[in-house]
Amino acid sequence: MPLDRLGEKVRTLRVRQQLSQIKLGQAIGYADGSYISEVETGRKKPTAEFVFKVAQFFNVSADDLLDDSRELPAP
Repeated sequence: MPLDRLGEKVRTLRVRQQLSQIKLGQAIGYADGSYISEVETGRKKPTAEFVFKVAQFFNVSADDLLDDSRELPAP
């Protein structure tokens, strides 16, 4: 399954909540925002754990994040 839009979706959710990459990273258990940045820009493929943490944090389904054909729920 391609993950071409996952980074874009993470960024959209983060910006909607007015969170920096650092704040999001810290909120889901990372020391800083570098991993968030790498996922958002497509330089790093996310782990399943990351996807589930982001989904839970933003109260969306993992399918919404992983399936490129699905759009995020409206805010």
